[in-house]
Amino acid sequence: MSALLWLRRDFRVHDNPALTEALRLGVKQALFIATPGQWQHHDMAPIKVDLIRRHLALMASQLKEYGIALQVLSAADYTQQVNLLNHFCQRQGIKLLLANSEPELDEVIRDKQLLDVGLDLRLWQNDTILPPGSVRNQQGEMFKVFTPFKKAWLKLVASSGIECLPTPAKPSTLVLQTTADLTLESIEFDYPKVDSSRWPDSAQVMENLLPSFWEDKLLDYAERRDFPAIKGTSGLSPYLAIGAISPRWLALQLVQRHPEVIYDMQHGAFSWLNELIWRDFYKHLLFHFPELIKGKSFQPKYQSLPWPNNQAHFQAWCEGRTGYPIVDAAMKQLRHTGWMHNRLRMIVASFLTKHLLVDWHWGERFFMQHLIDGDFSANNGGWQWAASTGCDAQPYFRIFNPITQSQKFDPQGQFIRKYLPELNDVPDKQIHFPHEYLESQGKMGSYPAPIVDHKAARLRALAFYKVE
Repeated sequence: MSALLWLRRDFRVHDNPALTEALRLGVKQALFIATPGQWQHHDMAPIKVDLIRRHLALMASQLKEYGIALQVLSAADYTQQVNLLNHFCQRQGIKLLLANSEPELDEVIRDKQLLDVGLDLRLWQNDTILPPGSVRNQQGEMFKVFTPFKKAWLKLVASSGIECLPTPAKPSTLVLQTTADLTLESIEFDYPKVDSSRWPDSAQVMENLLPSFWEDKLLDYAERRDFPAIKGTSGLSPYLAIGAISPRWLALQLVQRHPEVIYDMQHGAFSWLNELIWRDFYKHLLFHFPELIKGKSFQPKYQSLPWPNNQAHFQAWCEGRTGYPIVDAAMKQLRHTGWMHNRLRMIVASFLTKHLLVDWHWGERFFMQHLIDGDFSANNGGWQWAASTGCDAQPYFRIFNPITQSQKFDPQGQFIRKYLPELNDVPDKQIHFPHEYLESQGKMGSYPAPIVDHKAARLRALAFYKVE
């Protein structure tokens, strides 16, 4: 039976079950169909699209070594994608599609439409470490709190291990039937362009950056990861978001280096493993509660909160003009680089929802429109955590103080000064809330005044969230 490898969100040759099956069947063709209209509908950041474009070129060169030719086509949205794919398969005499699953609602509907037109679509799960639905409580249900999920997750890994496919062996001889090589220059999308080249491709990351992380940063991850002025994180989230690096492979690499990390939560490497488990947690939530994709609050009592949604406040937050330096510097980082440090994501999300009482959906969408690592489950989970509307969210009465957060995690203001050069001359002690100092220096106009008072905003949030 003639078959086709359909790339979707799996730009890698390691731990790629659809590719492994394609090689077993002797498949010679792979296809990627861009959907710019769908990306726009899903608020995909242009910088993330550019990262995908670069990895398509990388994937084409890697697949060529296995005798598989990759072709890139475009359709406006998923409806057109189904029609184009059906026409392509009919013309080529293809009956079998091999792909890795995408769990989001629109993607699931699209896959059902393909089955309805008579194509045999075979899917494999490859975006979590443990399969969605495999980690359940004693009642057979999804955990509503992260800590018991984590303990059950660790128990499963300890007893069953981590299944991860190796990189397939390359054939000694091959015949590639293609008219031209697919190059980066030949891949163009009808989508806004933002350069992602400051992020190396996944091959470089796996060959050069990851070994350095394992050796130099992993055991100190817990102590360093919360400080945005230093490179204490792994920086792997963009590659996980597009499927360029396998989470199973990462977890297996970690456990092989530090097998005791599965049993010892005090181990220096556990803090990083914990982040991977959080990622699994949010993806398992989406599997069990697909209505999250429709914008539902996980906590029903918060579904109809009457958010004031001050448009001017939201715009100031977006542009980094709130008058709170750690918030503003973080938002400048996002807009300038397409990425934001995780501690800062928590701070700015708390500020938007608790200090400004702006609907978390607004922040969720803004993040997706700008993040190179935008991923629905993680982004939704993070925003609902910050807004206290989600599964295992921080309680509504815990409201981040942006000033003390700044003092604790950017004590010398190194990060603030990087993105707010207008505060370069403010002393360390005053930089976290510089307004009195600037006034004393006659420089009040050089930096925005605070748009809300922290104490008053906190009291207002407590009253707002007090839902009976």
